[in-house]
Amino acid sequence: MLKFIALLRHNRNFRLISAVQFISLFGMWFSHTGIFTLLIELNAPVWAVTATAAMAFVPSIFLAPISGIIVDKIPPKRLLVIVMSIEAVSVLMLVFIDTLALLWLLLVIIFVRMGVGGVAFQVEMSLLPKLLSKKGVKLANEIHSIIWAVAYTLGMGLSGIFIYYFGVINAFLFDFALYCVGFVIMSRLNLRAFASKNTDKVWQMLREGLGYLRSHPLVAHLIALHAFVGVTSYDNLIALLANYEYKEILSASLVIGFMNMARAVSLIVGPIVLSRFINARTLPLVMLGQFAGIALWSVLQFNYWISFIGLFAAGFCISTIWSYTFTQLQNNCDSRFYGRVIAYNDMVYFIVAVGVSALIGLLFELGASLALITFGMGATFIVGALYYLYIRRNYGI
Repeated sequence: MLKFIALLRHNRNFRLISAVQFISLFGMWFSHTGIFTLLIELNAPVWAVTATAAMAFVPSIFLAPISGIIVDKIPPKRLLVIVMSIEAVSVLMLVFIDTLALLWLLLVIIFVRMGVGGVAFQVEMSLLPKLLSKKGVKLANEIHSIIWAVAYTLGMGLSGIFIYYFGVINAFLFDFALYCVGFVIMSRLNLRAFASKNTDKVWQMLREGLGYLRSHPLVAHLIALHAFVGVTSYDNLIALLANYEYKEILSASLVIGFMNMARAVSLIVGPIVLSRFINARTLPLVMLGQFAGIALWSVLQFNYWISFIGLFAAGFCISTIWSYTFTQLQNNCDSRFYGRVIAYNDMVYFIVAVGVSALIGLLFELGASLALITFGMGATFIVGALYYLYIRRNYGI
């Protein structure tokens, strides 16, 4: 833990970027609970919940080829200001959604917000290898995973309570206010030294980016390996559990909030515990641990309160898998292609996430139990462990 604190203390830009990440992520998850609570209050059908969950991932699939080029061309601070402005406006527009007839508008807002949010993430992650050493990048990714988990825990947990007392609309307004705070912090960033000097044309950059992946198969394999984390996109699954399995326990907002908070606590603890353990040899064991954690959750879903044990287990290893595979990708990528490679990585990750989200809804509609669906999600990490062993044997990681 001390090494995380030391990195934040001694690198001002990284500290400010981390603060902006926390505020943005906290606000995103805060309004995320509001969106799914709103859908349940409006008696939205399963397909609408599934479409909403999937729409959070679709933008990065279609925008990746362009967003990566934008990240590699536009100065990072200017780009962060632009995308955060768009995010803030899109959050404010959520207050106008009060009927299922406006579901189309909700989906458009989510598409825009998540699309520009993905660009912000790509800017931040492409900056890390420029700001820090290779060892520092590993620690920074672990810090980012902890920030994500803390923001997720507080955002999901507190939003459930906030919405219960103050309503969905006020949750969206609170999220907008957080973006205003984020702008103040972002104004203190000094990133002039990292402004892009790339003057190539867009089409040429797109061609070069795709050619880079073809000529560097290890990078392509690491992108595919990282995408296994996308299997743990539980939003749709938790919404279905809240609406069909646990609807008599508490209000929908509290069920969703507490479930996500219980899982997210382990996302904080996991990287701290596993940071010294994770390396090229132990990653397959961590992936098998992820399978075991999700399998335990599937077994314990019969009871809402007992399932918190499974939720903790399901989140314990995943942050470490995310940060380590992302670090391997950054360390094996040429700095000229950071933006494009991270964008392609997001694209593949979100293809998996969208596919899993859609498959959850389809299998549930066909009669599969949510426990069986959950176990199947966990079993994919056995495949992931075997795939990593193949990569390591053939490319010498």
